[in-house]
Amino acid sequence: MRVLMFGWEFPPHMSGGLGTACFGMTKAITDLGHDVIFVLPKVNGVKEKTHVKLVSAADIPVSTRTAESSDTDVALTSGLVDFGRLTIRPIHSVLSPYLTSFQYENLLQHSSTGIVDREQAAEYKWFLGNAGGYGPNLLAEVARYGDVAGAVATQYAFDIIHAHDWMTVFAGLIAKKASGKPLVLHIHALEFDRSGENINQDIYEIERSGMEGADRIIAVSNYTKQRIVSLYNIDPRRISVIHNAVSQVEARQIYHMPSKNGGRKVVLFLGRITFQKGPDYFIEAAAKVLKVLPDITFVMAGTGDMMPRMVERVAELGLGKNFHFTGFLRGADVEQMFAASDLYVMPSVSEPFGISPLEAMLYDVPVIISKQSGVTEILKHALKVDFWDVDEMANKIIAVLKYPVLFDDIVERSREEIKHIRWEAAAGKIVDVYRDLMH
Repeated sequence: MRVLMFGWEFPPHMSGGLGTACFGMTKAITDLGHDVIFVLPKVNGVKEKTHVKLVSAADIPVSTRTAESSDTDVALTSGLVDFGRLTIRPIHSVLSPYLTSFQYENLLQHSSTGIVDREQAAEYKWFLGNAGGYGPNLLAEVARYGDVAGAVATQYAFDIIHAHDWMTVFAGLIAKKASGKPLVLHIHALEFDRSGENINQDIYEIERSGMEGADRIIAVSNYTKQRIVSLYNIDPRRISVIHNAVSQVEARQIYHMPSKNGGRKVVLFLGRITFQKGPDYFIEAAAKVLKVLPDITFVMAGTGDMMPRMVERVAELGLGKNFHFTGFLRGADVEQMFAASDLYVMPSVSEPFGISPLEAMLYDVPVIISKQSGVTEILKHALKVDFWDVDEMANKIIAVLKYPVLFDDIVERSREEIKHIRWEAAAGKIVDVYRDLMH
């Protein structure tokens, strides 16, 4: 089959787990022998080496490429790049990042406290100007992205359309109308997950129209499926639950390295520093842990709208010597961060799935996850806690770091568990959805 896929992120131009999931998913689908044309916005920034070469199509007419062409020279001149069966189609886009200029200035003010140094602040400035994220201009970009979809859908031969999250709803619906092909809408997160009860009504309406217009919906967890049914009034028979995973190659590897930072144990939070991810609960739990284990280093990797407030809270609690903000990490830096950590904590307020605990487990890192996350449905050997229960979160952090027998037991059981959570199996289920719609 040939799949026309719309996604807002793909490595290295990514802001979170969506890009990671799209990479693993498409790799597994193409390994099964299917072709994927992946359409994504092109984010301005430093180009990094990756397994695909992303070429900007900002000034290139869509019509310069024929649907069946696979010649590499044609691909390069038309803004298309083929990697095996996966075709990347960049579209120029100007996005506002997670950090505003005002928030960046606040970070600069904290550079003298030792919590955020000038070098880190410079990295945030780079992120402000170059990295992909979500901001006040996103709705306009989503609409413009959708406009291109009609041209792409008439230019390429494909059997089915697969769109990821609300940012691609317009694109998916327009492509469906232009081609008459069935549309699968993959829900990785809902507006209610990102914003709680203070939702953006425009985004909610886009999500609902996409779910109503799609021929099938894929939810990343039963937790998400239940919320789609209750909050969007969607027929549950139209929703297939397919959990995220890791690739088979990754699942066979063990990357764990000794604790860094002079032998001090490292507790990691890695993700967007936003309401949904619960960074404030992580900091409050850290304060309690440090009263018992004062030599622990806590790392908050990522960026987001809550970051200035989190920096201020760490300063208020006097945790500066034990707390480190890395900023936005990608590629090898993420791998090194996991490898240097002794414990990963995901205290999300509402997490449809949460792929980062699986990544942490690949590095022999025990994980503590909130009960309000979809990944709890498939992980038996992770410690689980309510996001709001900072006392219990602190107790579990202390137990893992203080008792080597518990640490080793969790690691050993997690090694076996992660081997069975594979993108290869998830991709097979996705292809089954495709076949069902086509027939």
